[in-house]
Amino acid sequence: MNTSERKKNRSIPVNTMANEFGIGISIEKISFTDLPIDDAKQSHRDDGHSFFLLENGTVDIEIDFKRYTIHSSSVIYMHPNQVHRILAFENVTVSSWSINNENLNPDYLNLLEDLTPAKPLALTNETFSVISEAVSLCLKFSERKNDKLYHSLCRDSCNALVALVASQYLEQSTSIDKLSRFETITKAFRKLLERDYTNAKRPAEYAQMLNISTPYLNECVKNTTGYSVSHHIQQRVILEAKRLLFHSDKSVKEIATELGYDDYPYFSRLFTKVTGMTALAFRSKNLD
Repeated sequence: MNTSERKKNRSIPVNTMANEFGIGISIEKISFTDLPIDDAKQSHRDDGHSFFLLENGTVDIEIDFKRYTIHSSSVIYMHPNQVHRILAFENVTVSSWSINNENLNPDYLNLLEDLTPAKPLALTNETFSVISEAVSLCLKFSERKNDKLYHSLCRDSCNALVALVASQYLEQSTSIDKLSRFETITKAFRKLLERDYTNAKRPAEYAQMLNISTPYLNECVKNTTGYSVSHHIQQRVILEAKRLLFHSDKSVKEIATELGYDDYPYFSRLFTKVTGMTALAFRSKNLD
């Protein structure tokens, strides 16, 4: 994306994938060997929780400044907050489905929040076959627009697909009932951080929300992750700053305000401290 194209974006572009059918749900299967380069490199967020089942080919994708190479018989989940773009692809067949919060089973929503950020997940042949068959059935459901319960049919079948994929991610993570006290508190802190990072910047604020002392919260988080509570708060803020610097045309001062910093010079110093470069240098470097 060249500079002039990027300057058109006052904010991060949002792909209305989940509303393709006008009901907050979409599902499709596409095959391609080539796409216009601008389409392929257009960074964006999705308006729903999006899932991509790579059935054939290879895709290089960038998600929040991290690059992944995904091979066939893999699946990946992307949260609506995450910014992503395709970098390269070869002889691809992919099934994708997206569902917004309103249609998503609340229990699944909680699971997905815990999974974020999720990496691409390679599937066994058996699991891939089951999910692929389920996608084919859901695609048939999506074509039955005259059915009286069309919306319910799409919603329930899409939730079933979400459950199939989420269960695969859960198999590779620590069971909730096996989490230590430290891990449980760290998990709760991360959920609060995702919700409140623009408003709450001090470890004491999160400790108060969790009804524990600040030293104990720090002990739990550092024991579990190797980093302090302050480190996680700063990293989350700076990730959002990077997203906005690269994918939008907002000024550094506007970004600081959006992220909850009225003291613009402080935000600038924080960005430099965490990334090793100024915000403007980061923006210029990533436009080259």
